[in-house]
Amino acid sequence: MSGQLARVRCEAPITSVEATAYAIPTDRPESDGTYQWDKTVLVLVEAQAGGERGLGYTYADASTATLIRDKLNGIVAGIDAFRVPEAWHAMVHAIRNLGRPGIAAMAISAVDNALWDLKARLLGLPLVLLLGAARDAVPVYGSGGFTSYSDDELRRQLAGWVELGVRQVKMKIGRDAAADRRRVTAARQAIGDAPELYVDANGAYSRKQALAQAEAFVDEGVSWFEEPVSSDDLEGLRLLRGRAPAGMDIAAGEYGYDLVYFQRMLSAGAVDVLQIDATRAGGITGFLQAAALAAAFQLDVSAHCAPLLHAHPCCALSNIRPLEYFHDHVRIEHLLFDGALSPAAGQLCPDLTRPGTGVEFKHADAKKFAIGGVR
Repeated sequence: MSGQLARVRCEAPITSVEATAYAIPTDRPESDGTYQWDKTVLVLVEAQAGGERGLGYTYADASTATLIRDKLNGIVAGIDAFRVPEAWHAMVHAIRNLGRPGIAAMAISAVDNALWDLKARLLGLPLVLLLGAARDAVPVYGSGGFTSYSDDELRRQLAGWVELGVRQVKMKIGRDAAADRRRVTAARQAIGDAPELYVDANGAYSRKQALAQAEAFVDEGVSWFEEPVSSDDLEGLRLLRGRAPAGMDIAAGEYGYDLVYFQRMLSAGAVDVLQIDATRAGGITGFLQAAALAAAFQLDVSAHCAPLLHAHPCCALSNIRPLEYFHDHVRIEHLLFDGALSPAAGQLCPDLTRPGTGVEFKHADAKKFAIGGVR
């Protein structure tokens, strides 16, 4: 059409946003360097428009679902489902007096994730193609190795991932420095020499403790030291990054709720790898914003947990490291979502034959876990 623009008008007002919380018990007690838990709460969001239903979720407190139902539903209702950034900005503006970090950010994340899935379904596209594919698949690292595990349980879990073709595995540390060194040695013996070994202290160590541990771990080929000190201690992270043995990356960022948090961490030179969680950082919209910011600092990013949710946006990035294939979330996602992905040759490959994220929620199977009953 010479001299003219062909225009296709797409409109599908959002008619409803529903949220339900589910508490799923762990398969055994779990703990890291600073926390222990026996259940995980999934907050599911279902957004409707144009005869389609999009799915999104976060892992958060059940009160997150209340905020979505009582506040955010009314904010996004009526907005065109094809205008996801408009809905995102409206939600961010609406929670100003509630505080951006924490529950409010996770509520926005869950809704935003559902809206991206909804838009892709309305267009009949896999989400990765809507976002713009940069790769066919994304590598994963097996994550678990909780401090509550016995040495035998630790060995079995990490070796099991390697047998599946996963080439990077991560374990929790931080409860006992001496025991951590023994456990890291046991982990290396279980997985052999070739796979990469990651450790995560969840901020449990002091700066000097972390430096001493880094020097000890290098003998076992540890290549990733996550939150060796608190993620709020940017100076400490920068110290560890500068003094850790060559070949050992410092990672942090999973507690980031907004772009300012990530900007401060990157400007401080605190990390080699920036971790981003689309269930916390403003959904897929916030995830892509943070990844672009990291690219401006010439750094790679890694998706924190929720592998089912992260597979598509990770495949839209070029500056990506393996995403976290976290034991607890993997178990929940395979239990409650039809179409949950499993790694092949150590990678997750989005299903291009199904629209959106390519999954459906198993409402009947999930009903017994619902908090306060299914609305």
